[in-house]
Parts: sequence; structure tokens; C-alpha cells
Amino acid sequence: MSAAGRVLLLSNSTQHGRGYLDHAADALQAFLGPRGKVAFVPYAEFDLDGYAEKAGRRLAALGYEVESLHRRPQALAEADAVFVGGGNTFRLLHRLYAAGLVATIRQAVAGGLAYVGSSAGSIVAGPTIKTTKDMPIVQPPSFDALALVPFQISPHYLDPDPGSTHMGETQEERILTFLQENDCPVVGLREGAWLRVESGAIRLDGGTVRVFRRGVPPAECVPGPVSI
Repeated sequence: MSAAGRVLLLSNSTQHGRGYLDHAADALQAFLGPRGKVAFVPYAEFDLDGYAEKAGRRLAALGYEVESLHRRPQALAEADAVFVGGGNTFRLLHRLYAAGLVATIRQAVAGGLAYVGSSAGSIVAGPTIKTTKDMPIVQPPSFDALALVPFQISPHYLDPDPGSTHMGETQEERILTFLQENDCPVVGLREGAWLRVESGAIRLDGGTVRVFRRGVPPAECVPGPVSI
């Protein structure tokens, strides 16, 4: 599987001490251009109207005309980009299937539509949602996701704390368990980091990531071109 189209994957939409999308504003404008139409997908959150209004205000301040797909699904066909916001990954994928948007978004991105995801919106850009940490509050018909990129995303990645006395699994341990059953690379996307994928080339900006592959030690990647 190869990467399809133009994709920007954010670990998080809000950075500590900053407002919604403030830390990624420059990256969004560099990726999307100075203006254009953005179709927003609020399905990861419960309050669809509230989430759509929040995202719409922020993206409008960056110069974009925003319309939420929960209000008018036809807006996707008129948009220059689709932005899939974060929240609960199971709810997001469940609603994407219910709205018939999984195949539609996949085809639109392959046809040139730019894709932006944050948190859960980044997870669903991968082959499956098996690397989410969210509770399965609803059951989607499949774990198969958009498959825009040939690797899994594990956003909000936290490194093991050697001084912690907590005995629960670390994020690294959960990813290594995933790799026991699935031979697919996983990107531990730390807070403040994002991946930009264009024409199959992957660039990391905003921070560092940890890349996990079956059978080899995890690899650290710093900003710049990366191979996954």
C-alpha cells in the first residue's frame, strides 16, 4: 500500500498553553494555501454543532471558508480540503461508515482533495483504528479505516517514565503488542508533531516521533524527511 494524495496528520489540535490549532496554524496555511473551502468532519465528538462552530471560527480566522459535513454532505464535492477533527476514534469511524463517507473520502483524496486530520482524525487516515487508546463506546462495522497512508498512527505518544511506579501498560508496550498480531509500521506521534505526506514522500515537522516496526528496535525520527 502506498500513500494516497496529500495528507497532513496532526497529533493534537490543542497544545498546552495555546488555543485551538494555534500551534499548527502556520503548517495548515502552508499545506492548504492562503485560502480555500474546507469540509469539516465533526463526527468524533458528541456535540456536532458545537464542534463544527468551534472549528469553523478558527479556520475562518486563517482564511478558509468552512462547511460541516453533518449539515451538508454535498460540501465535500465542492471543497479543496477535508478536515477530520479529533475525539473518540470509534465514534468517528462508526459515523463515517453510517454516512457512507469512508469510501467517498478515500476516493476524493486519491482524486486530489487535501486531507487534514488531528488525533482521531489522524488515526483514521491509516489502514485501521487498531492503535487508538480510546474506549470503544460504539461499535463500527469494521476497524478498517481510510487507508490514506500505509502506516498506523498512535497520537499523543508518551514515552515510558522510568521514575513512575504505575504498573499499567505504557503506550510503547501496547504498540509492541499490536505488532505481535499485525505487521504494519506504527508512528508514535508526540504532542506538537505532525506528518505531511505528498506524492508518497513523508516529512515530519513540529516535533519528534518514534517509529515501530515488527522485529526491529523502535527508531527515533527528527524533523525533516522520514522513511516509514
